[in-house]
Amino acid sequence: MSSNLSLQWECLTLVLRHPFRLSYGVSETRRTYWVRLGDDVGWGEATLPPYYGVPLTDFEAYWEMRRQRGLRWPESLEDLPAWVGVEGPAAARCALEMAACDYLARRAGQPLYQFLGLPEPPALPTSLTIAIDTPAAMAEVAARMSAYPVLKLKLGGAEDLERLEAVRAARPEAEIRIDANAGWTLEEARAYLPRLEALRVSMIEQPLPKTALAEMGQLQQMTLIPVVADESLQTYADVERLATAGVRGINVKLMKTGGLLEALRIIRRARELGLQVLLGCMIETSLGTTAMAHLAALADWLDLDAPLLIANDPFEGVSYDPNGRIRVPARPGIGVIKRISHY
Repeated sequence: MSSNLSLQWECLTLVLRHPFRLSYGVSETRRTYWVRLGDDVGWGEATLPPYYGVPLTDFEAYWEMRRQRGLRWPESLEDLPAWVGVEGPAAARCALEMAACDYLARRAGQPLYQFLGLPEPPALPTSLTIAIDTPAAMAEVAARMSAYPVLKLKLGGAEDLERLEAVRAARPEAEIRIDANAGWTLEEARAYLPRLEALRVSMIEQPLPKTALAEMGQLQQMTLIPVVADESLQTYADVERLATAGVRGINVKLMKTGGLLEALRIIRRARELGLQVLLGCMIETSLGTTAMAHLAALADWLDLDAPLLIANDPFEGVSYDPNGRIRVPARPGIGVIKRISHY
């Protein structure tokens, strides 16, 4: 096709099922964008939490710039880096590239993973996130979610060990991962390690500030629990720095890396450097989460529970079995469809 390609976007307000407390603050809603190519031939999503400090108006400015320059129809994956460009926030570029991948895979009649040359995603369990709250409240949530074998506890406050102990008492059989969202100092993390190990924590995600790479490597040397970088991983170059620092793993998210192709490049380099890979998400709809789930065959761990955390997901896509295992839709492209009604 040679004619210009129309580009549309719509801002949606996602309502969280419960207040979402992190070390950065608390949210009851989040904003996300639904990006659409042509006559709904390709869909993408863009969102970032407020603590990233990127105004949503920057997303719209990037898409408007691309539209004004006259988007042409992409013909292959090889077209996409130049087609998307390097301007604009990573999440905005992600949405545009995601929509293009969706379009190309639909045109080929293949599910996204197959179009990208990847194995079929295995039915791996996702972790279920429990936001920061009182120890008793977090334990109550953990007990209520007894079908989910893997829990991820948001920490980063004065009662962190009490929170962890309460959840472990409520769910003695569960795999428990913790995420401090950069909320600890090295001294605090070192002091916590004996209890973390005794309470069988299986992962420590982003315990220290995002620039404290050497310190995270020092922490890793003190424990066999994998230390996994999230906020510290923003670009391809960060993979090298984190491997040099000595952490065990990285959390790859489409919204911060800029799209599927860059996520794949990061994952492959991480594997070459001996790092393990967690596939994660922001608070986003089934659209973005399903796109990432197509890469699950390349992952050691999944943290793709965002659709379970929101009350008004406008899309149907990735599904969860009774034990929290994820499956992607058996449809071409990303495979997401719009619900009949939302809001």
